[in-house]
Amino acid sequence: MKLHFDDDVEHFRAEFAAFLDEHLPPDADTLERPRSVSHLPEWARRWQRLMFDHGWLLPQQPPEFGGRNASMLQHFVYLEELNRRRIYHSFNPQGVDIVAASLLSFGTEEQKERWAVPVLRAAMTASLGMSEPGAGSDLASLRTRAVRDGDHFVVNGQKVWTSGAHDADFLLTFVRTDPDAPRHKGISTLIIPTDSRGLTCRPMGSIVGLDDMDLNEVFFDDVRVPVENLVGPLNAGWTVANKSLGHERSMLWLSYADRLENLIADFTPTTPLEQDRYATSVIDHYALRLMGSAALARAARGEDDAAGLSVLKLLGSEAEQSLAEVALESSGPQGLIHPANSGPYAPLNLDHYFGSRFERYARSFSSTIAGGTSEIQRNIIAQRILGLPRGGGM
Repeated sequence: MKLHFDDDVEHFRAEFAAFLDEHLPPDADTLERPRSVSHLPEWARRWQRLMFDHGWLLPQQPPEFGGRNASMLQHFVYLEELNRRRIYHSFNPQGVDIVAASLLSFGTEEQKERWAVPVLRAAMTASLGMSEPGAGSDLASLRTRAVRDGDHFVVNGQKVWTSGAHDADFLLTFVRTDPDAPRHKGISTLIIPTDSRGLTCRPMGSIVGLDDMDLNEVFFDDVRVPVENLVGPLNAGWTVANKSLGHERSMLWLSYADRLENLIADFTPTTPLEQDRYATSVIDHYALRLMGSAALARAARGEDDAAGLSVLKLLGSEAEQSLAEVALESSGPQGLIHPANSGPYAPLNLDHYFGSRFERYARSFSSTIAGGTSEIQRNIIAQRILGLPRGGGM
């Protein structure tokens, strides 16, 4: 299936493609690998600043924030072009697409200039402090406390799975400011610099190896945060969180479709079982593209379809994981070889980060967890689309 857009949208795509043709850095200039999603080598900073200065970093934003007031459909073809070429617009994606975008939506003018613009211009990096040991997909269960003390909040608690926190300049952190309020009503959002006294980041390895130190435990021990670092109204953090994740989820299906398409292109089935699972993946890919395009049309009309996005998230993440598994099984020991060990590669290209078939399979588990687990998506679908009752025992 191929979508066709109006002339203004296709002109926008062509303009962006021409920019990439002219400005993509040579492979030899991009060989230093970012060590986390909040670490930017100098070449990555230069690339992001170039994107910002030409209005291609966040196209839907106004020029002063790295955009060109693009429409939703223009933004979609921009993402398509990035995915087609398999490149990043920023190597601090959480900082740009979630943290800075959230500050532009909820922050004061001072917060936008002090925190958001430096992240967009790659002068700073940022990470997202949401998940806790007892509050992963259920953000409303968070227990990290922030108590007002004069012109500061005093923060105590712990976050976990905080990507890139040890390399970030600050965290957009969700804390409980009213323990007596209903779970969704007593949460606030704070900007917390990572060099704050009492804040400790503890990087930890992942399933793909100890050299992949992106995830962190973050501990807050009487961390004092100026009241001016409160983002949005006090106790309105649930609204900020939903908007923050909305920045991530609205077109997330396109990333799943792209990764699934590349897994399909990289895998040749040989046994009947592999052929069957391969055919299922191809069907899933077409279904994901079709349903995602319908969701895009609804969003372009201004319709809210959060439950529909859960369907796309569930289908895309689980289809990716299924095909990554069969591709790994079919490859034998060769599945452990990283592209960096088998020929030239460039970190600007996303294939560098997907790595070996083992790494792709291992990382596919995060797709069914991050941004809301598959179990959470099924609950949303059951309640909001199928109309089934909430919870209940046997």
